Amino acid sequence: MALFRCNSCSHIRVVSNNYIGKTVKCPQCKKANPIHDTVLFVESILNKYSLQQAKLSKYEEKKKDDKKTKPQTNDRYVELKNIGNTKALTKQEQYEPILKWFKAKEIIAEVNHNAVDTTGFFDEIALSLGNQFDILSEVSNKIKYIQKKGYINVKLPLENKNKNDIATIKKFCKELYEYSFITKYFFKKQEQVVYLTLQNAPEIINFFNGIWMEWYIFMKLLEFFKLNKISNSCLRSLKITYPNNDTNELDIFFIANGVPFCIECKSGEFRPYIEKYTKLRKRLKIKKENFILCIAGLEQKQTQGLTSTYDLTFANEKNFLQHVKSELSE
Repeated sequence: MALFRCNSCSHIRVVSNNYIGKTVKCPQCKKANPIHDTVLFVESILNKYSLQQAKLSKYEEKKKDDKKTKPQTNDRYVELKNIGNTKALTKQEQYEPILKWFKAKEIIAEVNHNAVDTTGFFDEIALSLGNQFDILSEVSNKIKYIQKKGYINVKLPLENKNKNDIATIKKFCKELYEYSFITKYFFKKQEQVVYLTLQNAPEIINFFNGIWMEWYIFMKLLEFFKLNKISNSCLRSLKITYPNNDTNELDIFFIANGVPFCIECKSGEFRPYIEKYTKLRKRLKIKKENFILCIAGLEQKQTQGLTSTYDLTFANEKNFLQHVKSELSE
């Protein structure tokens, strides 16, 4: 028997072989369609089906191959209940994507677990200092200066400050004392002077010598990732070793949504390090927008001008997150 199938309304019926090759009107929609030999029609359908199956099979194989060759990253967002008082970031599952990223470049990455352990007070003090750096920079710079001189007594005159700034400085100094970053705190109201006695512990000295900024940037990044539920792997104070045994220390390295970033932090003179970081960026093959030299207290206008001048991205403690946001939103 022959087969009639309407290409317009899909009406189908069996007819006599005498009609094979003829064109007749569909009894339902009145559109003209040819009469097919049933065997030939079925063979045509099966051939088309086989071709589709072959294409599908080829596509599935390609997906499997791509999955095998594509570097695996932790692109599933894992929320930390508390980023400010946890050892969770010291677990390898948190930083494994970074190790794999460097391994693909034949670079060995050594993790400093103490640098991502937030159970201490370094992160709290760093956030207090960085969030109000315009006011507190004078305090931290004075402490840094006294430490370098090898002394322990700091005098902070406040008579020329407004009430809000005085309150902020006093609160910060009290926090330093409460967390034992200093051994003594005294405010002489009549003279409007704060007196501090410093700790000699190397960790505290290093903190005010610039490590505070690494902690600050690190914690602000974690806050940003948590708030926006961004997949990330983040490390601080990372040592890397190249195949020729050259080494570098990276202040902050992170991968967010599969994109690698490096942030180098400076709380003092930065100009002698521009060439060093330019070479480092090129060696790691990180694009300019994702390699940030973050300088505490640098004016916005300067960050823009330096970024246009050099093959690095310059930022300060206030605008570095804008660069990260803009790169992740592309």
